[in-house]
Amino acid sequence: MTTRETIIALGDQLIRDKGFNAFSFYDIARSLNIKNASIHYHFPSKTDLGIAVLKGQQDGLRSLIEAYSKKTPEEKLLAFLSIYTRIKAEGKVCIVGSLATDLNSVDEKIAVELKKLAQEILSWVTQILDEGKRKKVFYFRESSRTRALLIITNMLAALQVSRLTDENDFSSIKNAIIKDLRVKP
Repeated sequence: MTTRETIIALGDQLIRDKGFNAFSFYDIARSLNIKNASIHYHFPSKTDLGIAVLKGQQDGLRSLIEAYSKKTPEEKLLAFLSIYTRIKAEGKVCIVGSLATDLNSVDEKIAVELKKLAQEILSWVTQILDEGKRKKVFYFRESSRTRALLIITNMLAALQVSRLTDENDFSSIKNAIIKDLRVKP
């Protein structure tokens, strides 16, 4: 990894671990054993780093969407849920959930990028559910957008709550989401 990529990865980790407002370039410099000036070379401001972290997440999401574009709705949904499974396995929290708590105190540019990422996630899950309902593999009564919001918020919360409760709660919630979509009302 390049120094820039390493800084972005560490920035991502610190946002998830501490929150955006609770870390500084000094934390990154100390961790990487480099000078603050080295970080400023790549990211003139902390906002620039935050935007780079979010754009990296957007790129990863778009790659996943593209990789699964020809798959079944079930495979697409499992791919979406795998994002949270990976985050859970890494002992992290969702970047969207982490930054959402700082939304009112971060630079507007970060808020805009965070909202874009959240909208892309919501749009993809809504499309998956629309397709699944149309193909009669998913069943639900509410709108696809509302069901997508229910799924996304459940997975965000499952990451957080399962840190405090039984480790199996995360899998139980994820499996219940899948099972519920397969049951005809």
